[in-house]
Amino acid sequence: MAEISLVILGVMPVLVIIGGLHDLTTMKIPNWISGLLILAFFPAAFATGLPLMGMAIAFGVAFAALLAGMAMFALRWIGGGDAKLMAAASLWLGLSGIAPFLAFTALVGGGFCLVLMAARAQLQVFALNAPGWVTRLMQPKGDIPYGVAIAVGALLAYPSSPLIQAFTGA
Repeated sequence: MAEISLVILGVMPVLVIIGGLHDLTTMKIPNWISGLLILAFFPAAFATGLPLMGMAIAFGVAFAALLAGMAMFALRWIGGGDAKLMAAASLWLGLSGIAPFLAFTALVGGGFCLVLMAARAQLQVFALNAPGWVTRLMQPKGDIPYGVAIAVGALLAYPSSPLIQAFTGA
């Protein structure tokens, strides 16, 4: 049973990595990634023995993250896929993982933004013969693929989640 739980718990890291890489290379995060994160939460919660109240709290956290993401999308701070990925990842991270998730995502996002802005200013010549996604990423006033920061933030915060705590007995 522990092996099955471990495999199910591996779904979240795999999907957020795919989401981050997809955003990096296409500036889009497909809905199926967030949808699978939501669907896979249920077997993960049951496999780890997460109590119903823990599941309810996780849904509350995810709903609050979705509302915050919608507000940030309306302000044009992030894309719609970013908002959905943030909410779906928040479901897995629950109340105990949301603060580290937000902190890591903000720190990684800020650092990534600074590095990308510096690269756009200094390394334009290297993007000339690069693949199309690199050329698009290096556009001087181009968008920032914030799904990368969301993915890294989720991965770093995952050990704090109630699912991992239930699995490890912490």
